[in-house]
Amino acid sequence: MIKVSNLVKDFGTIKALRGINFEVKHGDVLGLLGPNGAGKTTAMRIITGFLNPTSGHVSIDGLLVKDSLWECQRKIGYLPETAPLYPDLSVQEHLDFAAEIRGLTGNSKKKAIYNITEICGLNEKFYASISELSKGYRQRVGLAQALIHDPPILILDEPTTGLDPNQIIEIRKLITMLGEKKTIVLSTHIMQEVEAVCNRVILINQGNIVADNTPDELRRKQSTGYETQITVKGNQKEMIEVIKNIPDVKSVKKLDHPERGTYIFMITSDIDIRSEINKTMIKNDCDVLEIAAHESSMEDVFRELTK
Repeated sequence: MIKVSNLVKDFGTIKALRGINFEVKHGDVLGLLGPNGAGKTTAMRIITGFLNPTSGHVSIDGLLVKDSLWECQRKIGYLPETAPLYPDLSVQEHLDFAAEIRGLTGNSKKKAIYNITEICGLNEKFYASISELSKGYRQRVGLAQALIHDPPILILDEPTTGLDPNQIIEIRKLITMLGEKKTIVLSTHIMQEVEAVCNRVILINQGNIVADNTPDELRRKQSTGYETQITVKGNQKEMIEVIKNIPDVKSVKKLDHPERGTYIFMITSDIDIRSEINKTMIKNDCDVLEIAAHESSMEDVFRELTK
């Protein structure tokens, strides 16, 4: 549905995008992941037609955005990082306005407002002033205005920024539900967000794409071997020497633990040696509290690819 080809964007001497290429297919929930200033928002603004690229192009369903701007924008619902809301309007008035500027009138408008109010959970706040809403409800109204015309594509720029944990969970559930019927592109620098809602990740760093895959595949490819995390009590120096002498151990790294006299060690190896680690530590009078395989997380992937 979306094709980005050789996209370059310069702001004077600053190169925000350096010739990126990717496609988003129907049914994808794509996470644009990257540190602040990586180029995520710039890419989204070009996709939605709010910015012109320095070079390269974007197409929506085969139509070039630069040549068919209005037709392409009709297919897109866009929620920027700061929701475009009028605080002096009520939720009902704002959705009525959003529907009208999208060309909806009469029964079609009424039906669209009713449906999107149900989907976004705005019934209780329908007549409330936007100025009185919490940040979570404002995000819901922002999503509602982006969805009012039932677009097949939804573009969300850091949709959970500034929300409390409960609000974040609610918005993520809503995005997951919408992803069953729509193509979604969302930007974030929150790893849990990607793992919670995305079936594909593009990692951008300094204007370049440095990874493009599913979260599971990214974790697998960035894994440097088998990792075992062990929590023990005992003499720190003696335990490190014991671990280093276990066959097949490649490296040992000490991690922080809040309890005095308790230590966490991350042990890397080419094979699963949990059983041998456990036997060796007990044999050397080390009190083993916990031992488990450690899988690479999206945070590990992020740090490795953006350092």
